[in-house]
Amino acid sequence: CPLQLCLYFFIKLVTPIVNQDLPFLSYIPEIYTHKSDIQKAIVDKHNALRRSVSPSASNMLEMSWSSAAAVNAKAWAKECAMEHSPPAQRTVNGTICGENLYMSTAVSVWEKGIQDWYNEVQNFTYNVGQSGVVGHYTQVVWYRSNKIGCAAAYCPKSPYKYFYVCHYCPAGNYVQSLLTPYKAGPPCGDCPNDCEDGLCTNPCEQFDKAGNCKVLMQLKNACENPLISSWCAASCQCGKKIY
Repeated sequence: CPLQLCLYFFIKLVTPIVNQDLPFLSYIPEIYTHKSDIQKAIVDKHNALRRSVSPSASNMLEMSWSSAAAVNAKAWAKECAMEHSPPAQRTVNGTICGENLYMSTAVSVWEKGIQDWYNEVQNFTYNVGQSGVVGHYTQVVWYRSNKIGCAAAYCPKSPYKYFYVCHYCPAGNYVQSLLTPYKAGPPCGDCPNDCEDGLCTNPCEQFDKAGNCKVLMQLKNACENPLISSWCAASCQCGKKIY
């Protein structure tokens, strides 16, 4: 069966940093994600938080900006739906992306929303359990999500007039792994030759469709079997890359 995604939404009231609502986000430089400096701020904030996880991560991939994911995020933000998008509307090159949402009564810089998502870590104990909502945190630090695209929209008819959307590709928050969003170990322990400041830089784009690929890989010449090589593409093709 296909893996289920665990998604959440987040509502946050924030202190205004402007005196009035503005109809066009291009007038609000703090959140307009067409600007390269805002894209960098979003990526840098995520990478800083991903480096800071405790216990440390041995397989945490470095995030980079995805224009395709940002296009999808913008399209959904403009809907002002204040809820999660259908999977088909956050798919890039056939891969479903995860999604974090942030809703505000006034303009809030991206770093504030991202930090609020991460702060759900207070409800989370690695590989033990959760005492509250953790889905935003786990998506922010999901080891394999390495592309991000975000956008915000002004929604004058909504009580929360600013709707922030980030898409994470590939998606995280697989239910059966939610308490282990990354592999605990020394930073870059799984990628010693492909490491940038504690984050891995060698993602593999292949996926394992079967849940027992590790067992199948123990068979002699397993990847020469067309069925196994199809269902366990990552195990057969990724080598030392992170998947």
